[in-house]
Amino acid sequence: QSQLSQALNGLSDRAKEAKEFLVQLRNMVQQIQENSVEFEACLVAQCDALIDALNRRKAQLLSRVNKEHEHKLKVVRDQISHCTVKLRQTTGLMEYCLEVIKENDPSGFLQISDALIRRVHLTEDQWGKGTLTPRMTTDFDLNLDNAPLLQSIHQLDFVQMKVSSPVPAPPILQLEECCTHNNSATLSWKQPPLSTVQVEGYILELDDGNGGQFREVYVGKETMCTVDGLHFNSTYSARVKAFNKTGVSPYSKTLVLQTSEDTQSEEQPLPFPVPLERSQLRRMSPFSSTLNLQPSFPGRSYFELRSSAHQLSLHSSLQSLNSAVDIKKMVAVAWFSFDPASAHADIIFSNDNLTVTCNSYDDRVVLGKTGFSKGLHYWELSIDRYDNHPDPAFGVARIDVLKDAMLGKDDKAWAMYVDNNRSWFMHNNSHTNRTEGGITKGATVGVLLDLTRRTLTFSINEDQQGPVAFENLEGLFFPAVSLNRNVQV
Repeated sequence: QSQLSQALNGLSDRAKEAKEFLVQLRNMVQQIQENSVEFEACLVAQCDALIDALNRRKAQLLSRVNKEHEHKLKVVRDQISHCTVKLRQTTGLMEYCLEVIKENDPSGFLQISDALIRRVHLTEDQWGKGTLTPRMTTDFDLNLDNAPLLQSIHQLDFVQMKVSSPVPAPPILQLEECCTHNNSATLSWKQPPLSTVQVEGYILELDDGNGGQFREVYVGKETMCTVDGLHFNSTYSARVKAFNKTGVSPYSKTLVLQTSEDTQSEEQPLPFPVPLERSQLRRMSPFSSTLNLQPSFPGRSYFELRSSAHQLSLHSSLQSLNSAVDIKKMVAVAWFSFDPASAHADIIFSNDNLTVTCNSYDDRVVLGKTGFSKGLHYWELSIDRYDNHPDPAFGVARIDVLKDAMLGKDDKAWAMYVDNNRSWFMHNNSHTNRTEGGITKGATVGVLLDLTRRTLTFSINEDQQGPVAFENLEGLFFPAVSLNRNVQV
């Protein structure tokens, strides 16, 4: 009984392994079916690409034949025209000579005969050798050598990757997962289903949005990457390649992405003549940033934006506005809200992330969702609640700024902090430019980020607060605020 029991235990283990193996085989059946569909799709795509390339080459060769055809016709038609003129002249001379021969006056004949004989000989010489020979053959001196291509087609077959550590195949950009939002682009890619080569990482490259050179924006093992801080209203080209210890693969196909188009913009009626640069807005949220305004625009303009859950109104005032302003071009508007993902845990969000306060007496930082790296940007923040004279800070910051201290305490933020009487500029915990004038409930703080001139300027209730706050700014900046529980913005 003991021996039989032991034997049964061993057999039971084998039966359990067999059940697990059957599950594995059934999973393999499903995987084989999925891989087969993907394999076939890839094969069809590759063959279609060859067919497309052959069709394009056929069109090029046909174009060359048509050019040769037109050239031959032109040469023959020119020769026909030239020969017709000469024949007409020769016939006329012959008819004149026949009339002269009929002349009965010997003295009159002798007066013109020598000149006429010379003219006849000269005309005969003009019909010399080669004149009556076609300048162009009717044959087309072109011969298409398709034998190597036919041989390559017959040799087209699958290749088993049996060499040790081959270079990876070019990755495939997954178009259905690639997208843009505001000035950010998300790219996704994968290895071809036919490839079994091990990949150690990928290199993602983008151009400068203006058809310039490509540059690396990501190197790593992930197959998805989001690139922030791109230019608005720009067309970017993206490509990716894989690498391992052996080397680097060819590039994938190039994908073209468009950032922040104006197709859904709405015109906002304005009560006075305003350049068209400032009159086209896409309505999404009350924080707006206008891009690429002309620095030489006369006067100054601040937007006052007031919102409810479903309504947005725009008011603009221009001071020192010169006479008529030329309407030249449209300008993009970037919309953003506060970003819960990057904010300190003590920050409280409401009004679709357009309003923030805090549940702590200490200062906490919250950023906007959109970063800027180029152009001229302006946005305003309304003080909805202001109790016990705290000193909130407003400005811009890097994405990795400290979130548990006042904005400007580290070198990742450039800010103005203000109480009910005065304000200071602060960066890297350095306080400068004390300026009289503070905030109360209902006040409006404006932030003007000019990345063309690389400056940052602040205003309170549409009046500039102090001098230009910061200069020589460069890189990617996010709108930023720090506040405590006594303030709501």
